[in-house]
Amino acid sequence: MLSSILPVRSLLAAIFMLMAGSGFLSTLISLRLERGGSGTLMIGAVATAYFAGLTVGALRAAPVVQRVGHIRAFAAFVSLLSASTLAYALFQNVLFWASLRFIDGLCVAGVFICLESWLNERAEPDTRGSILAGYMIALYSGQALGQFLLNFGRTPSIPFLIASILISLAVIPVVLTRIAAPLPGQNAPCTMRQLYASSPLGFIGAMTTGLMLGAFYGLAAVHVRRLGLDLSQTASFMSIVILGGVALQWPLGRLSDRFDRRRVIVISFGATMAVCLALTMVDGMGLPLLTLGGLFGGLSFALYPLCVAHTNDRLDPAARVAASGALVLLYSIGAALGPTGAATAMTLFGVSGLFLFIAAVAGGTLVFGLWRQASSLPVPGDDQQSYQILPRTTPVAAMLDPHAPEQIAPNESEPADRSLLTLSG
Repeated sequence: MLSSILPVRSLLAAIFMLMAGSGFLSTLISLRLERGGSGTLMIGAVATAYFAGLTVGALRAAPVVQRVGHIRAFAAFVSLLSASTLAYALFQNVLFWASLRFIDGLCVAGVFICLESWLNERAEPDTRGSILAGYMIALYSGQALGQFLLNFGRTPSIPFLIASILISLAVIPVVLTRIAAPLPGQNAPCTMRQLYASSPLGFIGAMTTGLMLGAFYGLAAVHVRRLGLDLSQTASFMSIVILGGVALQWPLGRLSDRFDRRRVIVISFGATMAVCLALTMVDGMGLPLLTLGGLFGGLSFALYPLCVAHTNDRLDPAARVAASGALVLLYSIGAALGPTGAATAMTLFGVSGLFLFIAAVAGGTLVFGLWRQASSLPVPGDDQQSYQILPRTTPVAAMLDPHAPEQIAPNESEPADRSLLTLSG
């Protein structure tokens, strides 16, 4: 694995620094708004703005990259992200911060498109899995360690300054890279109607996973602060959830390779619901909160790649990259709606409303999954594709899947189809 990731170590370093600097902002901003007296609905709206920007960026950033080139686009996106991060320190206003979060989402989507394109350019069929694993490690470890920057929150502007510094430093390894910018490829289109017809559970599961994790990232910090946790304990809780998400993805994936994948998905949604209901009964920092937080991360983070794998089991190989890209966007749409739904639940039911909302979403998907199991036959075990851990970033990440078909190089005499998916239907 090490020999496979050494050629892309500069890109992985950039991903790590970027996530260390930006990955904790959702936690920090929610806490600042809470301390400033903003209502739960307003905090949820600001979180929604970020995921809305991420969704729009996933759709619109690629033409910018193709027009000006990967290095220039990356530098522009990171510079704007660094500037918006500093702008939070100017003054605190909900509408102003919501606008900044939308810009953050746009920039993060553009950055991921650039980095994931480069990684895909360097990935050969026999190294694709190792590069993807290195990417996931850099992504999640940066996000988990970045949570501890909350401990510098005693001076209001310091966390934003540190975040901006780390984000700015992420430019250096990329602008100095000698890796050639990738050429656009061609992929078979996949409409949303076709995607649902091929895999209803994969379609619904991807969106509801977005609902759950969007709600969590937007309001979990508010939830635990209202339980009485201080900044250091809040950072520890968020990090445990993220690291738990990494720990359980592989064993759940291996189980789904051996048994009916729908059964593993349904059980995971059911277990997520049970863990969330248990979390509503925890009233302070301690081993129960950390244990349940790690279990929640492990179960919920695994749901998206499980849904992608289940969808791929039911698709022709040529359609898998476009379908995976569509599933990323479904996840992003769900994530944009999740904070608002959770904020409404917290307004109605108090501090336990966050995990009641997530439990309700998981329970609804559990019922849907049981119906799908009863109404259709499973994919034969020999026809199931191997499970692969995938990030929930942009459609470009789908091309890093080791089981994805090779892209078709564009014909120089014909314009390339630059879209990864079709959202009609």
